[in-house]
Amino acid sequence: MKIAVTNENGTIFQHFGHTESFCAYEICNNKIIDKKIICTDGKGHGALAEFLKNMGIDILICGGIGGGAQAALENCGIKLYGGASGKCDDAVEAFLSSKLEYNPNVKCEHHHDNEGHNCGGNGCGGNCVH
Repeated sequence: MKIAVTNENGTIFQHFGHTESFCAYEICNNKIIDKKIICTDGKGHGALAEFLKNMGIDILICGGIGGGAQAALENCGIKLYGGASGKCDDAVEAFLSSKLEYNPNVKCEHHHDNEGHNCGGNGCGGNCVH
């Protein structure tokens, strides 16, 4: 199994569509056996789902994520655990021990062309970085 986590300096980046890198973990027998940092090469939003699929990712852990990206991940067969926060490594360990705190109904529905938006209350946790 392979798990990707949106990454910003080792913490879960809070806006999936703008993430510049993922921490990618290979799991065997419920243990982390490999970890890599994967740069997105400027890909964003829905294109990231195909990018993760091509990397063989099975599970994504992230902060805020929009409906279109959620649908793209589902179409690629990638299971989503959104609304998470904290350190990437800790989130994967929590996932492996069935203790990951996440929001199955996470939504980030703001307009991406509006730089002055307020993410509080719509699933982003108020931590979107644009």
